Amino acid sequence: MIINQSNLTGIYNTFSTIFNQAFDGAPSQWPLVAMEAPSVGRSTDYKWLGDFPMMKEWVGDRVIKDLSAFQYEIVNKSYEATIEVDRDDIDDDQIGVYTPMIQALGVAARQHPDILVFALLKAGFDTLCFDGQYFFDTDHQVAGASVSNDGGGAGDPWFLMDLSRPLKPIILQVRKRPEFVAMDRPDDENVFMRKKFRYGVDDRKNVGYGLWQLAYGSKNTLNATNYAAARAAMMSFTNDEGVPLGIVPTHLVVAPTLEAAGRAVVEAQFDATGASNVWYRTAQLVVVPWLA
Repeated sequence: MIINQSNLTGIYNTFSTIFNQAFDGAPSQWPLVAMEAPSVGRSTDYKWLGDFPMMKEWVGDRVIKDLSAFQYEIVNKSYEATIEVDRDDIDDDQIGVYTPMIQALGVAARQHPDILVFALLKAGFDTLCFDGQYFFDTDHQVAGASVSNDGGGAGDPWFLMDLSRPLKPIILQVRKRPEFVAMDRPDDENVFMRKKFRYGVDDRKNVGYGLWQLAYGSKNTLNATNYAAARAAMMSFTNDEGVPLGIVPTHLVVAPTLEAAGRAVVEAQFDATGASNVWYRTAQLVVVPWLA
């Protein structure tokens, strides 16, 4: 193949199509537990998380909650992945050998939010959220009282969540969506010095915590007793006025190491003694390899 800008543009278009097809076809689990939030600057402040939205009777003036005590800023980060294509392979019409690598770029771009989202979820036992407490903690302050969404323990973590709402436990903040880019001019320095064309993907984003009330984390043994305690705790959460938040857990999220235990709790119709399992189908089990 003659190496000129016209042919290089054709190669870019081919690679871009391959990238987009792989991106669109790759499986991803983050949308289940995270809400996507657009960002238009270097960072975004989510202090509004301090006011769990609920209606109340309008008597007199509107009641406006002071959010000055809250500050929770998510700062965007830049990410990239890049491969090189040898000029000789283009000259010899061998660009097809790079198809798997371009597909891998698409899959990597699609699944990178999964890595970030579930790593943050797993780190919630020792990482602060909007109220200045760990996301999973025993002393979130509600109306002057300590409220816990942490089941304790020291084993592999599992998470009970209410994922039925527009707001989610995790925030995926997006400043720039993945973009397929290239350094593919014949006179690029990298081509002149090393006879390499470069293709890659980059974006800008970051993750942070949403509402802690929508998630309960535990490192205790995943069994019916501890599951029941987590469920009861979440359903008892209230706002600062003591009004129930109406939390109803919908999903049990586990790492592969806890898949069997999770299935025993919410997918088995009968327990080990043959008795009916009262927690059967009370939550949907989600097994997440990114939590391994």
